[in-house]
Amino acid sequence: MSATGEHSHFDASSPERYRASLRVALVNITANFLLTTAQVIIGFLGHSQALVADGMHTLSDTLADLLVIFALKHGRKGADQEHPYGHERIETAVTMILGIVLIGVAIGIGVRAGMKLMTVSAIVTPSALTLWTALGTLAAKEAMYRYTIAIANRFGSNMLRASAWHHRSDALSSLIVAAGIGGSLIGFAYFDAIAAIVIAVMIIKVGAQLSWQSLRELVDTGLGTDDLDSIRQTILSVSGVKALHLLRTRRVGGQALADVHIIVDDRVSVSEGHQISEAVRAKLVKEIDPVTDVMVHIDTEEDVEGPSCEGLPLRDEVQKRLDDYFRAIPEARCIEHVTLHYLDGRIDIELLLPLSVAADAAAAQALASRFAEATQHDKQIRTVSVRYH
Repeated sequence: MSATGEHSHFDASSPERYRASLRVALVNITANFLLTTAQVIIGFLGHSQALVADGMHTLSDTLADLLVIFALKHGRKGADQEHPYGHERIETAVTMILGIVLIGVAIGIGVRAGMKLMTVSAIVTPSALTLWTALGTLAAKEAMYRYTIAIANRFGSNMLRASAWHHRSDALSSLIVAAGIGGSLIGFAYFDAIAAIVIAVMIIKVGAQLSWQSLRELVDTGLGTDDLDSIRQTILSVSGVKALHLLRTRRVGGQALADVHIIVDDRVSVSEGHQISEAVRAKLVKEIDPVTDVMVHIDTEEDVEGPSCEGLPLRDEVQKRLDDYFRAIPEARCIEHVTLHYLDGRIDIELLLPLSVAADAAAAQALASRFAEATQHDKQIRTVSVRYH
């Protein structure tokens, strides 16, 4: 999503993001352990197999929270030799795993509901205490969802969003348990099974969306059309940029990287071209969320519109040719610098000489003509000009 001002996304390695995410994971682990203990003990004593099963389900959430802590620890590491782009995609991989876990949970809920529909007569009526325990678990899981999703939205963490939806699926599962127990107490045991199937479909949809989003990131899917349009407009607003092409983007964790070719005037200096590219990078990082880094390549207008300069010789080869071409011109020994312009499929050469080599304007013009004539047979050299100082 684009923004007109400085965006507020957080780097995956930022200390504030890490501390907040770690705090969420530790709170969730503690809460899940306490809930598991209560569900299993009360479910066993109260003759509720559903509550005991839900307790085992809650216990499995601890594994997911441990995965979150693992991703937080390793995903915040900076770039190194083996991971030049950092470790943020560890978070992406964990998000995919959590999404798959959600799908597995939903399938389990659906299968359990189907089995209940087929064995309604075999259900043993549980105690009322199990109903209150299920309702308490539901409230706790919903609170964990709201807490986790708030932190996820604040720091733009898809991994925490996946964890939050895992808690929401647990809350729905507890709702099913409560409905099943309540139905059993009033004689309508099959109600919870029907609701379970509906909720299972909802959870599968959420898990599939999270996994699909992570998969798209892992295969370097670019940003959306709106973001790309905002990026283009921002680049073109930088002074010195005439056009752009080959804009590419990809997501890494909660961030996005971009690279682009910008077209500038064909006679700007290397330092000015670099300055323009740095201005483009800085403006994109400041104004476009979630872009955090940009690689900018400088092109000239003719490099796009005219013939390609691919295959033209570099400076060392050109200098050897010029030394040979200018062998009969004594003033060539006074050349102080040679500037090469690769334009329109050929090379324009600019020679810098001291003013002392030419007695007057006519002599200077004549000398320039001699340099140009010496290279006229070289089809890769278009022009030779002389500048005096």
